[in-house]
Amino acid sequence: MWVFILILLLLAAVFGVLGAVLKAVAFLVLTALLTITVLGALAWWGLRRSARRFQREYDQQLGGGGPTYRPNEADDPELPTRDDRY
Repeated sequence: MWVFILILLLLAAVFGVLGAVLKAVAFLVLTALLTITVLGALAWWGLRRSARRFQREYDQQLGGGGPTYRPNEADDPELPTRDDRY
């Protein structure tokens, strides 16, 4: 395979179209990489969106209906009013 590619590059150099061949190959490779990147980003976005929807539905089935919050520690009356750590 590599020998075939090398022969094609040498033929392109001999006929003076090596620059055009390299530009065309670079265009094809960059187009393929950009396409793969965009499709991967869209798949990741769709997966995260589905996971969030699933999590929201699961939380609603557990009975919360909305997001659950932890109580604020600062509202605890048993905590000291002054910080003596320092």
